[in-house]
Parts: sequence; structure tokens; C-alpha cells
Amino acid sequence: MNIKMTTKIITEKCGSVSFKRGEAYFKKNAVEITENHDAACKAIVKSSEDFHVTISRTSSGEIHTACTCPKLSSFTLECQHVAAVLIALKERQSGEDNLSEGFLTLFENKKKSSGHKRHFETRNVMDVEFTLKPFRTTEGQYLFSIKLMINRRPVSDIRSFLKRVRDGQTYQVSRDFMYDPHVYCFSRETNDVITQLIRVVHDEKVYREEHSQEQELKELLLIPPTSWQYLQPLLQGSEDVIINDAGQLFNGLAISENLLPLQFTFDDDEGNYYLKVRGLQWMVVFLSYSAVFCEGEIYPLPLEDCTRLAEIKVMLERSGASKIRIPPSRIGYFLEKVAVDLKKLGIVEISGSLRKKYMTTPLVAKLYLDRVKNRLLAGLEFQYENIVINPLEAKAVPTGHMLVRDTEKEKEILSLMEDSSFAKTEGGYILHNEELEYEFLYYMVPKLKKLAGIYATTAVRNRLAPRKTAPKIRVKVKRDRMNWLEFKFDMDGIPEREVHELLSALQEQRKYYRLQSGSLLSLETKEIQEIQRFLRNSQADHIDFAKGLALPMDQCLDLLDHIDSSEVFRIEKSFRELLASLRQPGSLSFEIPDNLAAILRDYQKEGYRWMKTLAHYGFGGILADDMGLGKTIQSIAFIQSILPAIREHDSPALIVCPSSLTYNWLAEFRKFTPSIHAVVLDGNKKQRQALQKDFRDTDVIIISYPLLRRDIQWFEKQAFSVVFFDEAQNFKNPVTQTARSAKKIDAAHRFALSGTPIENSIEELWSIYHVVFPQLFQGLKDYSQLTRKTIARRIEPFMLRRVKEDVLAELPAKMESRESIELLPEQKKLYAAYLAKLKHDTLKHLDKDTLRKNKIKILAGITRLRQICCHPSLFVEGYKGDSAKLQQLLSILEDSKESGRRVLIFSQFTRMLDLIGRELAGSGVPFFYLDGNTPSQERIQLCSRYNDGERDVFLISLKAGGTGLNLHSADTVILYDTWWNPAVEEQAADRAHRMGQKNTVQVIKLVARGTIEEKMNELQEKKRHMVEELIDSQEKKETALTEEDIKEILNI
Repeated sequence: MNIKMTTKIITEKCGSVSFKRGEAYFKKNAVEITENHDAACKAIVKSSEDFHVTISRTSSGEIHTACTCPKLSSFTLECQHVAAVLIALKERQSGEDNLSEGFLTLFENKKKSSGHKRHFETRNVMDVEFTLKPFRTTEGQYLFSIKLMINRRPVSDIRSFLKRVRDGQTYQVSRDFMYDPHVYCFSRETNDVITQLIRVVHDEKVYREEHSQEQELKELLLIPPTSWQYLQPLLQGSEDVIINDAGQLFNGLAISENLLPLQFTFDDDEGNYYLKVRGLQWMVVFLSYSAVFCEGEIYPLPLEDCTRLAEIKVMLERSGASKIRIPPSRIGYFLEKVAVDLKKLGIVEISGSLRKKYMTTPLVAKLYLDRVKNRLLAGLEFQYENIVINPLEAKAVPTGHMLVRDTEKEKEILSLMEDSSFAKTEGGYILHNEELEYEFLYYMVPKLKKLAGIYATTAVRNRLAPRKTAPKIRVKVKRDRMNWLEFKFDMDGIPEREVHELLSALQEQRKYYRLQSGSLLSLETKEIQEIQRFLRNSQADHIDFAKGLALPMDQCLDLLDHIDSSEVFRIEKSFRELLASLRQPGSLSFEIPDNLAAILRDYQKEGYRWMKTLAHYGFGGILADDMGLGKTIQSIAFIQSILPAIREHDSPALIVCPSSLTYNWLAEFRKFTPSIHAVVLDGNKKQRQALQKDFRDTDVIIISYPLLRRDIQWFEKQAFSVVFFDEAQNFKNPVTQTARSAKKIDAAHRFALSGTPIENSIEELWSIYHVVFPQLFQGLKDYSQLTRKTIARRIEPFMLRRVKEDVLAELPAKMESRESIELLPEQKKLYAAYLAKLKHDTLKHLDKDTLRKNKIKILAGITRLRQICCHPSLFVEGYKGDSAKLQQLLSILEDSKESGRRVLIFSQFTRMLDLIGRELAGSGVPFFYLDGNTPSQERIQLCSRYNDGERDVFLISLKAGGTGLNLHSADTVILYDTWWNPAVEEQAADRAHRMGQKNTVQVIKLVARGTIEEKMNELQEKKRHMVEELIDSQEKKETALTEEDIKEILNI
């Protein structure tokens, strides 16, 4: 409800008494808000009966309330139930405000004040040590206390320190060390413990209030029982824990599931019987924790056993004795009852002389089962060696022995028989009820098998249908529809009429079904439950299921989670072939387009076939190949393969990508498939609308994510043959406009391209599949309940991921790519103005003579244009704007860091390298720097340190570092600006691509789109010696730079 509520307003409206009672209702979670809109709210307050409260706000802002409770007419203020609802609304608003503040705080440009070290942080991780020590309370109970050491200095006031950490404040640990959250932080494991200890401070305060005699020690924090269960697993996972037990130190907190190192020895001494206890004196019993500490290990115990052990320890300590006398008259009770319970605590030894006198042989129980005249008969025997006891007969035990019976086990067996509703007869049991008989055979017999031997006749063994007769579901691909599956219920040896009856029993949710043979088929087995789950998910009619059920394949995707391990589904050949084709795309025959067959590498052909296979069955998927493996060319191959259908149906392909990649895609289409008419949809709104009106002859439309969002009303009305979402992590958040817009695209086939489909959480993967293949998973809530193993198994056929190492044998030693980058608006203005001035001033009369005279001026002007492309501040005084190329470089470096790649960055301009260096330093990225002023010796040292892995980024001047450097440990080379001579760029790349290199070298050229850099790249292909002729005019050749060449460079 959109109304600001405060404690003062509620108190004025309801009074202090109603407010306090309403607050009590709220704290007991007795308020349930059923409806909540801007102008009204409805709620139920649960008490001895439910009271319904309505709160509304008029257009003038007045609040009206109503409650179904019998409020006194003389009471003018609102009742306690209205107060409770108003308090709930206030708390909800407070939570929303906290959420908003917390969310916005995430984006504040300030350092984290506490917590563990995050990526790219420069804070120092502190050395923290936790010391646990048993602490005996005034009541005689033991608790653990804990104290801290920070950087080998004891924390004198642990509560004050934890409060300061919580609040992000400094704390003076010692004279020479102050904890400052802006300078120091904890390791991740330590931070988890510290966070829990902050909560322990409150729990300890409550504990001390309940036990007022406990004295507070500043350096020690008591761990109450309510806190131990949460703190123990965190301490167990920490390597910085020490346990101090009476001065004896133990490293780490170890939890043992073994029997306690405790020994009970029962012996006679000239007619006197004693129980000796060894090992108890070394143990500390933490009754509050239900655990025992001994020799550096903690032994969890049931509370009853822990209580007994604590009392035994107290008895022995108070008496000063080391053994306990057992009266002769109580020996039988001791052996039958006490010794059995002592075995749960430690090893129990009974001396040989007592073993001879008392018969302590183990119990062998036997249960005999038979069926006679539709009745189940049972007989039970307890056997101790040659003594057989019928528990239902009151016969005396044969004399000559003092028999020690296992009364605990006997009681357990008799209790199970009692729970089975048998009627007792003379010496046996009888059961005459089919449902009770089923429950006994299905539920009780497995339990009894653990305690007794079961001897059943054939009639009893056949009463439950064996598991091998369990029903199955046959799965095959529907013959006339390749993307549909057909399911049919099947059970060996069962006629079709009985199958219908069995399915009816399933629909009625019966526990079992009686077959015509008389056997009872359990409908509660894991296999039957799997069939039930399938029928629920498919929403199929049980009766139709007997005849055969056809479902679209995309509705049956959860079968992939367990189809291989399932004992229910019988996979027929057609479905097995389908699964094989999904997991091994090469198994289906899809022709490679002729114009690309010689270009595509083997792994790229496999990726193409994988996409064709998914499209064949109507599925979508994610091509998640590593950067540089050719996701673009594989996608182009797919579009080429469906080009006839695109043109026949006037249904173009759609490429959606980041703004910086739109023209990269266009260039790739023109390079590899010039016959495909591809168009980039950009420009202002009027220009885009013009292109949208006339796209009928267009084969491929390329659009950026921002423009897709703006023009989604047009795009959602179009029908596309296929859509490729490049860099699909752009919509990893499903609530963004980008994700919603992508979801609205109507395309026959949908694919995502992303080298990093998961960056922070597995929910990002759901978001991408929600766009390209929504049938794969249900809602995000259901998805979050799936295990990672289940998610991995389900996506396996629908994600293709290859990293460079996987296909290294096929890759060339060096892979080159070009990143085309759109200048920022302020850069474009500067560039256009300077280009116009350069043309006007120097190119009025361009011929061979003026070229020779103006060579230096022309080169200087072109250099200025190139500097604007790099960063205008290289020569424009006071430029405060940014650089598109620098932004792209930093993005590439971030991706490279995540991929573990090592980078060389080359630029002709040392001032540009300085700018890059400042950005890296500000982000906490260490780097090496080398230019023409670096001494020769230092160059060698820098290269050696880089090859040793000291830092992952090296900034190098193109001319100074182009030769003489061996940087074989790098695997990525970035050419920040284009150089006239392509040979210089090749030499730069060869700093990494040389002997000793073990990885594929990725060479990335950054080129400003629509500028002199783009023209230079084109002319590099046409005239590789063009710039040499301009710079060195002493060699006069026919390939000298012509008037037309310079005009082409500058006429952009």
C-alpha cells in the first residue's frame, strides 16, 4: 500500500495499548497480508479466531480502516488487529527502503569496509587465529569459549572488535597495529567465521542474562548451545583453529564418527563384581552441545548417551573411585540392560570367568511365514545357542544357565509384529486382511529382515509381484513427425484389459494392484512413482496412455535428466538414434555449403552440424566456443545452408549483437559469403524506419542490442528464419529490457553465441536459455531447485563448448581477428572537423610535385587523425572525454583475465601507452612497460620476468618492441593502433608467436570504424608497400603512393 507509515502515526491512530498488542501479533507472525495495492490493503490477523482487516486510502489521502472483531463502541481509537496490520505495512516499507538503499549502495564508488577480499582488491589479508578452550560454567556445565589473534596479536576485547568489524570501523588491536577495514580484510573462510561470531555476541548476551552468575571476560566469547550448531561446521572448515585443553594444544577442529576411546571392563574379584572405566578422565563432556571432546577430536553423541556419560563422570570424580561395584543380585540386569547401553559409549569387555557362568550368546531370531486359505500365518522364535524361546508362550527358560537375553532386540522385533495388526493365536500370529497383508509384506518384512531370519513359503514369496514384472514405458520417435515422441505403457505378460485396470488403480492412487495371478503389485515403488511423475508432467489421461501417447519433443526434455539410468523407460532404436545425434552431431548427414567447405575447419564443421541437428528437431542452443574459435563463421555457414528458404519465404535471418560488433558481422558476411545480402540496421530513427520499410530483398538483418530495445515494436511483428544472439551474456539478467526484447523475437530457430554464458551465477544460464530455448527449463524458481549435476546433464546436448586447448591440433599457430569500433560522439565531431581542415589546407592541388613538397605535412595531418581514433587527449589540450577504443581495450583485458590469458599491447604512441597504464593502475592490474627509452639490459630483465609469469600484461611501444624480444609466454597480442607497414605488425605478433610458444596466439587489431584506420587496412591488402614509398622516397618505383591512394585514405 502506497502510504508512509511510522510508529508515531500508528500510536496516534490506535493508542499505545493497541500498538503494543498489535506489535505482539506481528512478532508472532500472526499477520497475513492477502491483498496489497496502492490504495487498499486486506489482511488476516490470526488469534483464537481469524479477524479480517481492511485498510484503504481515499484520493484526498485519508485512511479508513475496518476490522471484523467486536470492538467496543465507546472505544474511539483503532483496535489491536488494525495496529498489527499497520505495523506489518510499516515493516514491509522499511524492508523495501533497505532493499533500495542496499541495491543503490552496490554502485557507490567506495571500497568495501569489511568482509573477505574480492577480485582486483588491494587490501591485505590478515592472519587470524581462533583459539577454542573448554569453559566450565558456575552450574558445572562445559561450553567452548573462543578468543582471537590478529596478525599474531591477541584481541583484548573480542566483543568490541566484532562490533567494529560489523560497523566497518577501525580497531586498535595493539600499540603497533590498528585494524582498518579499508586497508585490511579477511580470507573468505575466516570472514564466514567472523560473520557468525558477530551473531554469537547477541546469543551470548541472552545466555548470560539467563545465567546471571556468569562473569564476562573481555578476551573470551562464550559459545552458547544455540550458536554452536552454526559455528561448528565453519570452524571445522578453517585451518586457523587451535583447541587449548588444559594447556595441551591441538590444531584444527576434527569431528569423529568413531566410537569413543573409552573402555568398560566387567570382572569378578573373589566373589565381588566390578565395572572398571578407562579413558573417561581425559574427556570433557559438553552436555549442552551433545558432544564429547577427547584428544583433539569432538565426538557427537545422542543426548541420552551424553547425559549418562556426564553423570558417570561426575559420580566417579565425586567418589574418587576408579571402578563401580555391581551387587550379585543385579548382575542379570547389568548384562541385559546396562552393558547394552554402555556399548554405545565405548568398548565393553566381560571377563572369561563371567562368560562361563553367564550365557551371553547372541540372539538369533527366526520368523516363519505361510499362507493358508487366504490367511497369512506367522511364527516367531528367539534362539540362544540350543535354547529356543517362543515369545508368545509362557514357558520357563531351561535351567543350568544364567541366560543373558538381548531384551532390546527382542522388544524391537515384538514391537514390529504388534504394529502389523496380527491377531495372536496359541503360539503364533494370524492376519486375514489383504491390505494389512500387503503393508506387512511391503513395509515390515524389510525392517524385520535386519533383525531376524525370514523363512517364507512359496505362496508368501509370490504374494508380492517381483520387481522384474514392473511396468515400463516404451519411447520412440513418432514415425510421421520427427520432432514428436510416442510413449506407450507396457508390462510383460499382462493383457491389454488388465493394463487399463492397472492404470485406473494408478489414477486412483492406490497402494497396490492385485494381478489376475493373485500377486500384489506395489504401486509405491520408485519405478511406479517415476511413471506417476511422467503422467503428471505430461498431463496425460491414464487410459489413453495404454493405447499410446504422443508429445512434442520439447515437452519431454526432463527425460534427459535420467533417461540413461532409468529402469522405467525402454528406449527404442529411433529414440536412441535421436539421442546419439544430439550428443554426436556428426551422426546426421548435413551438407556443408560448397563455398565454405574448404574454409571451415573440422571442429567448425562439427559446430555447424550441431546447429543443424538442433534446428532439425526444433531446438535452440548456445554455441559457447572460446574466444577466437570462429563462432561467427559457423553461424554464417548455418545461414548459408538455409538461404533458399530465407528467400522463398521472405523471412530473413537476424543477428543481434553489441553495437561494437555490428560492422564486424557485416565484414565477415562480405568476406566469406558475398552472395548473402546483409544489412546493418542503424542510424537515426528516420533512417532505421526507411530500412525497415524496404527489407524484402534482405537476407540478413544485423542490429545492436540498444537499437533492438528501441525498435522492438517493429521487430516483434516480423517473422525471422533464424536469430543469433551474439555475446548473449548481454541479457544474463532476465528482468532487463534487453532480455525482454530478445524474448519477443519470433524466429523459427534461435541460437545464442557466448564464450562466457556464466559469469557470476548459474541463474544467468537460465536467462539465456529462457530466450533461445524456453522449453528446456521451467520457471526460475523451479530451476533454482535443480542440482548443478541435473542442470549440466540437461543442457549437455544444447550447449557446444570447445576451448582452444581442445582443438589445438587443428588450429593455426596464429589466429588474427579485427575488432571494428564505433567512435564516441565527441570523437566523431573532432575527427570530422580535423579531416575537413586537413583536406582544405593541404589537398587543393594534389599532384606528384606538391606531394613531394607536402609529404611531411600530410603525414603529420594523418597522424593527428589516427591519434583522435586512439584518444583525442594525445594532442587536443584539455580534452575531458573518453575513447571508444580504450573502452573496448579494457573490456578485452577483463575477458582475457577471466580466461587466464596473458596479453601484449602494442601502440605506436607512447603517450597512449601512458594513458592505458594509468587506467590499469587505477584498476589494480599490474603490468610491465617498455619503450625506446628502456635500456637494453632492462629490456632483457623485463622479458624474463614476464615469461616467468610475474605479471600478465605488457605495454610495448610498437617500434621499440617490434624486434629483439622473446615473449613466448604471452598468448594474446593486441595491436591498439594501425601501423602503415603490415610487416611491423607481423613482427610485433611474432614476439609471442615464436619458438617456445605452447599456446595458440590470438592477434587482435583494434580499428576505428569509418576512419583512416579502416582505409589503411584496406590499402594494406592492395598495396603492402604503399607507406614505404611515402616515407622513403629515395626508392622510386611504379608502386609509389599515388594521388588516388591519398585521396582514398582521406576521402572518408
